[in-house]
Amino acid sequence: MKFTGPVLIAALLSGLAGCASDPTRGYSFAETIPPDVKTVSIPVFENYTYDLGLETLVTEAVIKELQRSTPLKVVSHGAADSELKGIITKSELRRLSVQQKTGFSQELGVIITVDFDWKDVRSGEVISSRRDFAAADTFVPANPSGERLDTGRVGAASRLARDLVWELRSNW
Repeated sequence: MKFTGPVLIAALLSGLAGCASDPTRGYSFAETIPPDVKTVSIPVFENYTYDLGLETLVTEAVIKELQRSTPLKVVSHGAADSELKGIITKSELRRLSVQQKTGFSQELGVIITVDFDWKDVRSGEVISSRRDFAAADTFVPANPSGERLDTGRVGAASRLARDLVWELRSNW
């Protein structure tokens, strides 16, 4: 099927007619971030688990994801318009598959659960808040790949960061 110029223009215009000028009222090409929030501070997440170092891994992943996928600038505490605080409440390791002959784990899942609050520090208003927000990733400790636990931890932290920033953006 071949489209001619007028048919293509009509299809584009009808598609744009479905867009809203306000992103809170439907699909929009307008920016979704509140215009008065330009900066965010992110203190190191608190870690209520026995998984040492996970707080640094998750905090760094969230900072990198915010810098990569939003126009927000990450700054120190006193200079920020907003603050994102998080608590790692759970870190789990789940066996996903077992080798039939030996009973050893073939694939494991790492699940990280956090609570977070994003507040406008000027007004004290909560912009976004979630409890029991979780993300998971898998790794294969069995031969021949022999991946280490850190592979799963880094993957889960990265996925958590992507999902968390997506959640922040969906509330704007």
